[in-house]
Amino acid sequence: MQIVIIGSGVAGVSFAEKYRALSADDDITLVTREHDGYYSRPLLSRGFTKVDIEHSIILKPFDRLRENNINVLCGVEVTAINRADKSIAINGSCQEKTLPYDKLILAQGSSAFIPPPFRPYDQLFFCLNSLVDLKALRQFRQVFLNRNQRPDWAIIGGGLIGCEVASDLATAGDNVTLFHAMDRLMERQLVAEDSVLLLKVLQDSGVEVLLNQAVQEFIKEDDKVCVRTEVTTEFDGLIVACGFKPRTELAVLAGLETGRGIKVNRQMQTSDESIYALGDVAELPNGKLFAFILPIRNQALWLAEFLAGQKQGDWTPPVFTTKAKVHGFEAVHPYNV
Repeated sequence: MQIVIIGSGVAGVSFAEKYRALSADDDITLVTREHDGYYSRPLLSRGFTKVDIEHSIILKPFDRLRENNINVLCGVEVTAINRADKSIAINGSCQEKTLPYDKLILAQGSSAFIPPPFRPYDQLFFCLNSLVDLKALRQFRQVFLNRNQRPDWAIIGGGLIGCEVASDLATAGDNVTLFHAMDRLMERQLVAEDSVLLLKVLQDSGVEVLLNQAVQEFIKEDDKVCVRTEVTTEFDGLIVACGFKPRTELAVLAGLETGRGIKVNRQMQTSDESIYALGDVAELPNGKLFAFILPIRNQALWLAEFLAGQKQGDWTPPVFTTKAKVHGFEAVHPYNV
């Protein structure tokens, strides 16, 4: 059987390794746009206080997967899923142009969500959704450090990622202003009491937090970027951290059922019986998406066992908790997950 996996995050790699452990004979090919290897996405938001982050974030080079008889095609873009002949079209440095499958696993994860009003200004800001993004941010920041300066940052979004990045940049010594549209931080994850505590922790670390902010536009002025709300403020660098968007584009083009994510049943199977989805991109029948490491890994291991004939029934999410990686912050109450 030919198993093809799209995506080299925790979902794709966990599935590939587990399935290989259960089946020595089936062909497994993992296709990814990444070049650097399998890395820890949660560590991206600690990318400014860790000096060797470009190396320490790598959990496993792709050659380690290849040594385990998992074929990895890296630096490759999947351009189409051809359900009629059960193949995918790919574009990259590899020789293959199409790749046949018996079972296809969609594990592309999510991209940074850019609110529509911000999209015309995408050349003016950074996002932090991949190691490539982090390297670009670190390179930009290093120019200031080389001049013995500290950049002034604006971060748009006071959710989980925005607060983590603001905390790490401030702890690293940079000047940070955090703009948030709502009246409290991380309102989706925290109760009001913990939002107040988080606000104090960030302010004590040097972050200027501006709540109830309606950001209207960004303006480029010489080597500065300006954020316009009721007033206009200039910064050296701008990061938009407004959440994530499941990568459903391939599924939509292939005619699979989608909603917020790619719709799956309790066996992680899409509307095509030969195609499955895992992780950030998979929308369960109750409309829930799981964007946290523990349930994603659990999904991947379960599906590998299910397809190998080792499991029956439905996948059920494990009990899990999460926490914000904000320096010096511990929530008193459980997070909403």
